[in-house]
Amino acid sequence: MLTEPFFRRNIMSALHKVLVVDDDPVVGKSFDRVLSQKGYVVITAQNAQEALAQLQGEEYDLVYTDIKMPGMDGLELAEQIQAKRPWIPVVIVTGYGTSANEARAKAAGVSAFMHKPLSPEMIEGSALNALQKPAQIILPQEEANPVEKTQPEPTKKENRLKNLALFIVAPFVALAYAMSLPFVGIAMLAWFGGKALRKIPVARKLLDAVKNVTLFIAAPFIGLAYVIAMPFVGIGMLAWFGVRALMKKAPAA
Repeated sequence: MLTEPFFRRNIMSALHKVLVVDDDPVVGKSFDRVLSQKGYVVITAQNAQEALAQLQGEEYDLVYTDIKMPGMDGLELAEQIQAKRPWIPVVIVTGYGTSANEARAKAAGVSAFMHKPLSPEMIEGSALNALQKPAQIILPQEEANPVEKTQPEPTKKENRLKNLALFIVAPFVALAYAMSLPFVGIAMLAWFGGKALRKIPVARKLLDAVKNVTLFIAAPFIGLAYVIAMPFVGIGMLAWFGVRALMKKAPAA
C-alpha cells in the first residue's frame, strides 16, 4: 500500500520539466537518475548559452545550474532567467560556494543554493521545495510603487523663460484680437439684422443690392486688416516657439 507522502510527492512531480545546466555530464546523469524515477522530465545543457537556447524553445518548471562553467557563469545565467522568466525557480549547485556567491544568488532571486557532493535525498528534496515555493517576482522600484511617482517640479530657470515668453507674445496676441474684434462684431450685427429684414419681401431685394455693394466696398478693408494683422500674429508665434525651444535646451538650475 502506498503511503500518503509517497503518493503526494509523485502527484506533484508528474510532468514537471527540469533543466540541469552543468559542464560535467556526470552531474546531469545524477539528476536524471534521481528525478526521472519520481516522474520528472530531465533535460541537460552543457553551458549557459545552450541553456538559454533551450529556454527560448521550451517551457521548464525548474532550472538547476552550476556556477563555474565555460563562458557565462551560473550566477549570470540565473540573473538572466529571473529577468526574463521570473516564475521559473532556479537552484544554484556548486562545489565552490562562497558568501559572495550566495549573496549574489540571493539578490538574483534564486530559490536555493546547494553544495556538492549531492545525495539523492538532496536532489529530490530541493526539487520539491523549489516547486512548492511561489515565484519571487521582484518589480523595479518605479513600477512597484506607481502611486509614489511625482512629476518633477519646474526649475527657476524654466519659470523665468516661460514668463519671458508670455511677456513677449502677449502684446502681439492682444493687438491681433483688438484689430479683429470690431470687424467680427460689425459682421455679426449685420448678419442678424439682415436675417430679420429678409423676412420682408421688399427689404429682401434691397438687402441683396446692399449686400453686393457692401462686399465691393468692404473687400479692400478686410484685405488690409489681414495684411496688417498677419505679420504681428506670425512674429508672436515665432517668438513663442523660439522661447519654448530655449526652455527645452536650457540646463536645469
